[in-house]
Amino acid sequence: MKPVPSLWPEGLLLTYYGDDFTGSTDVMQAFTAAGVPTVLFLEMPRETDLERFKDARCIGLAGQSRGKSPEWMRQELPVVFQRLKALGAPLLQYKVCSTFDSSPSVGSIGQAIELGLHNFQSTWSPMVVGATQLKRFQVFGHLFAADKAVVHRIDRHPTMSRHPVTPMMEADLRQHLAKQTPRRIGLIDLAQIAEGQAQAQLDSSQGQDQPVIMIDVADERSQIEAGRLIWQNRGHGLFSASSSGLQYALTAFWRSQGQIPGTPALPVSSAAPCIAVVSGSCSPLSGEQIQWARAHGFLTCRLDISSCLDVTRQQAEVTRLVDMAVAAIEQGVSPLVFSAEGPDDPAVQSFDELASFAKLSRSDASERVGDALAEIMRQVLDQTRIRRIVVAGGDSSGKVGSHLGLRALTVLAGLVPGVPLCRAWSEDPIRDGLEVVFKGGQLGGADFYGLVRG
Repeated sequence: MKPVPSLWPEGLLLTYYGDDFTGSTDVMQAFTAAGVPTVLFLEMPRETDLERFKDARCIGLAGQSRGKSPEWMRQELPVVFQRLKALGAPLLQYKVCSTFDSSPSVGSIGQAIELGLHNFQSTWSPMVVGATQLKRFQVFGHLFAADKAVVHRIDRHPTMSRHPVTPMMEADLRQHLAKQTPRRIGLIDLAQIAEGQAQAQLDSSQGQDQPVIMIDVADERSQIEAGRLIWQNRGHGLFSASSSGLQYALTAFWRSQGQIPGTPALPVSSAAPCIAVVSGSCSPLSGEQIQWARAHGFLTCRLDISSCLDVTRQQAEVTRLVDMAVAAIEQGVSPLVFSAEGPDDPAVQSFDELASFAKLSRSDASERVGDALAEIMRQVLDQTRIRRIVVAGGDSSGKVGSHLGLRALTVLAGLVPGVPLCRAWSEDPIRDGLEVVFKGGQLGGADFYGLVRG
């Protein structure tokens, strides 16, 4: 394939489906900070929605496939990919987490690739997972990710190697992905990039079987080259299953060509008198963030899992926590309702047993916890004047976003890499303009909730 010129086309540059809500806002932040106007829809956009955001160069759709089965994907994703492709952007992305946590049975990235490529006649499908801005590095096909200040191989990462649903036990992403798809998987590695052989490697790897070609990203040079390879070899359109590393790579290349501002920037968020938080994450960092909040003036309230899973007691448990949160807000105190305080929390260790006692599958029990957190947030918003909220955890974010009747999000301000403060758009005037943060369990520092509150 002959590389095409670097000039931007008119209209949309990229559309994407996010496999969870937190990752979807990560993409939006990466592009918006670089000067690429982006809007994230929580439902498939209508013509009126597209007209409202007609200046957008990127359109996303927040999803929840990261926790779903291949059967669910085969039912739901084909029409999503078809409708996003019909918007006319040269790139269509299935946005995956930068820690690549997935399996053949849950959140299968391979299944999403098979479904997405049905819509394209391309001779390759690029995959970029490394994102140096998020401390994610792909080196000779192996993924590394930071935990605080220490970078770990992903299969030795203190959180991802212990993920309760999709633990990462293989660092070589080619090997990990090969368990999810029979498709040929290639790699453009750091040595080929350093030696100027990346284009030649891509040319020799492409084929009518539409292989997935991973591109190493570990520094600025490899990030720019990844962006160049994809943009100049997009042909008549590409499908890419990638993390926000795709956005960082594209913008690094566009910036090197002088097509976007030289320094990414977002407004700084202002302080809020009070915020409301719900957390369904069980990561170690989420536990530390809850502990920090407790020590710095937040009211921390635990959701009782056994009551939540019992249909005869769930409403009373929701009411109890809503009453506590509302009372705190009336006193100028920010409430934080959580279901677990890290992976070693007894609520996590006993979750399967509690689900079994309630005659629920693990998936159904998790859904019920998410529904409870979403209902708590809805009632807190209805009973107070709170205008800034945080939801921690991908599944919880999806539940809350849907429960509140939000239609779209745009970036309002920067907080930390991968986690923006968003402005909500809704047909409900009470919800319109709400300030929302959807936060992945592994992002932010221990003081993250203090940063959001300001």
